[in-house]
Amino acid sequence: MAFELKQNLKLSQQLIMTPQLQQAIKLLQLSRLELVETINQEMEENPLLEEISPDEGNDEEVHAEIVEDIRPVEREDVKEIERAEELNVEGDSREEFDWTNYLEDYGPVGVTYGGKDGEAPSWDNVLTESQSLTKYLMWQMNLSSFTEDETRVGTQIVGNLDQNGYLCATVPEIMQLENVSEEFVGTVLKKVQEFDPPGIAARDLQECLLIQARMLGVKNKIIEIIIKDYLKDLELKNYVHIAHKLKVPLREVEIAVLLISRMNPKPGSIYSEEKTQPIIPDVYIVKSGNQYKIILNDDGLPRLRISNFYREVMAGINDHGHGEKESGKKYIKDKVQSATWLIKSIQQRQNTIYKVAESIVKFQKDFFDCGIDCLKPLVLRDIANDIEMHESTISRVVNNKYMHSPQGIFEMKYFFGSSIKRTSEGGTIASKSVKEEIKQIVSGEKPKKPYSDCEIVEMLKEKQINIARRTVAKYREMMGILPSSKRKKYF
Repeated sequence: MAFELKQNLKLSQQLIMTPQLQQAIKLLQLSRLELVETINQEMEENPLLEEISPDEGNDEEVHAEIVEDIRPVEREDVKEIERAEELNVEGDSREEFDWTNYLEDYGPVGVTYGGKDGEAPSWDNVLTESQSLTKYLMWQMNLSSFTEDETRVGTQIVGNLDQNGYLCATVPEIMQLENVSEEFVGTVLKKVQEFDPPGIAARDLQECLLIQARMLGVKNKIIEIIIKDYLKDLELKNYVHIAHKLKVPLREVEIAVLLISRMNPKPGSIYSEEKTQPIIPDVYIVKSGNQYKIILNDDGLPRLRISNFYREVMAGINDHGHGEKESGKKYIKDKVQSATWLIKSIQQRQNTIYKVAESIVKFQKDFFDCGIDCLKPLVLRDIANDIEMHESTISRVVNNKYMHSPQGIFEMKYFFGSSIKRTSEGGTIASKSVKEEIKQIVSGEKPKKPYSDCEIVEMLKEKQINIARRTVAKYREMMGILPSSKRKKYF
């Protein structure tokens, strides 16, 4: 068998992405917070980038192209604000209320301040810090009569609690870490389980509920038996079966279940350190007459420009380049190019978001007028064909972007969804509208006799919506609605 080398010509198409295109795509799919973080990082790495202060003129506005498109909208909004201010002239002309004296007169009784001349600090400067579960438990441990070894083991127990207050580590694991006996760890664990909140440091749900029943001083033995042996029946609300097994009246079981339902299955969640992050919309939809106008939210986004100092340095290098080092010239040129690409990519990103938002408003105008019942089926291809862009670009734009509208704040991809055919001749309906119909049906049901999935199917058919039972079950699970057997309430 012989081997030989040959040369062949082949004609093919290949997509080569320039660094500028890669950067534009990367910025397009970032959320608002990620974009601000990326810009700040670029400003730290690129000395040629600087932020324009709000006091400087409009001639150096980096988002000039977008501002020109939106300027008529902004002017009209300013006029509306001015008209609102004129209506409030009478209220502003009244004597201003002295809030400082009010807070001093009606502040907390008995509170004294050690400031200069006995003056209290401004209420604006008072900071509050939420207490974490770990700090709260350690504070109780320091007030308890723990020995040094018990404190060491107790600290290990507290450190291995999850956000719901359950113990993640096992007793043998803590025993090996602290080199103590298993009995000693069990003794310390029981002491920690007596701390507040009740049910803390439990290893499972059953132990958590038993600790709470003991600490609450409940003397009903049926409660302890139900927690130990009939948790599954309790979950399914099969109270008749529990009463039959225990040979007690159903009413006694219902009273015990009522007390158990008031216990907290996640005692540590009330001290959760998770902070709610407010949503900052990327686009505002403002109604003006019968039309809707789109305003991009540029507040908080740094406005960038290339530093004038380095422009002069670059000009000096070009004039007297023979005496300067070639590496310094190349460095500044690279940074100028990088800064220019970033500024243009941000402009392109804002411009693309504006076009997509404008197209969404055009397709979903009835939703902004009437609400979710009028939401139309919409796919990415519809927007892509409307603004002559690729579907992948639309997907990147609507990802992690939010829109403020008269109907509330929605993620931009909320307006996209599949369609469901109606039973009669009347077109289609959006799947999100069907979910809202199911939600309204469930909210209006009788607590003691909730609707089954089959009954919901029949009720939707009366509204000309034809879907299968398994589709109702899927939509119900997506909305976090329990089955009818678990929604039933006996009292």
